[in-house]
Amino acid sequence: MIRIENLHMRYRSAQGEVDAVRGVSLQVAEGQFYTLLGPSGCGKTTTLRCVAGLEKPTSGEIGIGDHIVFSSRQAIHVPAHRRDVGMVFQSYAIWPHLNVFDNVALPLREGKKSYSGKEIEEKVRGALHLVKLGDLEKRPAPFLSGGQQQRLALARALAREPHVLLLDEPLSNLDAKLREETRLEICDLVKQLGITTLYVTHDQIEALVMSDVVAVMSMGVIVQEGPPKEIYQSPRERFVADFIGMANFIEGSVESPGEENGATGQVKTASGRLRCLLPSGSACGDSVLILVRPEDITLCHDRSTTQENVLPGRVEIVAFMGDSLDCQVMVDSQIVRMKLHPDVDLSRGQKVWLYLPPQRCRAIRR
Repeated sequence: MIRIENLHMRYRSAQGEVDAVRGVSLQVAEGQFYTLLGPSGCGKTTTLRCVAGLEKPTSGEIGIGDHIVFSSRQAIHVPAHRRDVGMVFQSYAIWPHLNVFDNVALPLREGKKSYSGKEIEEKVRGALHLVKLGDLEKRPAPFLSGGQQQRLALARALAREPHVLLLDEPLSNLDAKLREETRLEICDLVKQLGITTLYVTHDQIEALVMSDVVAVMSMGVIVQEGPPKEIYQSPRERFVADFIGMANFIEGSVESPGEENGATGQVKTASGRLRCLLPSGSACGDSVLILVRPEDITLCHDRSTTQENVLPGRVEIVAFMGDSLDCQVMVDSQIVRMKLHPDVDLSRGQKVWLYLPPQRCRAIRR
């Protein structure tokens, strides 16, 4: 439904030319929820705005459905108002002088396609009903809460019944609890409608919870793309592992690679030998980083001679987070972070043994 090939976007600034997007290619299937995830300045919003027609790329090609909307090679650039997309901006872009009903109705009245008054009324009320604002259609827009304004912006985008929905960090202005509730509402709504969605965010939890596919961006390129579980559990490089969730990294060198695909191998580290999953093609002597998530580490009562991957440590910090304990343990000269059940009794200075399950330890190349 959305196809981007070798997209480049270059800006001129006082410091010279800036490559905001550098050769991005992706495909979003019909009905798929696809998220561009990355830090500020990585090119994700620029990519989205190029799809919307709000920016003209330097080169590349963009297709929406069966139509090419931009092609540098074919000299095609379809203006934004002629693209079959609905967009929700980070700021919502609500018209403050209009009430709820008229905010949704205005694009239908002024758009390229002509609708009768009855059709507009049906489309507006249908969209407001979807986002649970049906009883507020006469309320002035400035009198809405932040969450209601966000839903109003979504209703306005959906009223035109676009084939593609573009969302640019629409939850960033909401408080934590409302953001959690709203992301589930949006996810449920777009799945219910079967609408193809391209979503932009810097929030890792949003990306993992809402998406069918996540593309992690850095410095204008897509670093890794895949289902949320794969991105979280099997990152291919440090940036992805470090950006998505909390991660511990232990430096080492391969001592004995696994004999079969998916088998664990042994890595020599400053803290001792650790068994972990190795990248394919690993050889003895390769420098690697062992990645282990805090929630995968468990406590041991002592160091069993029959158990691998057990490291001694000393508790440095214990922070109560409500649903968990965020613990920092000094292992040799390195801090290792753990996420434990809140009922675990730990205190600063306590000596502990950490168990790092081999199948939950994944080495990535340095």
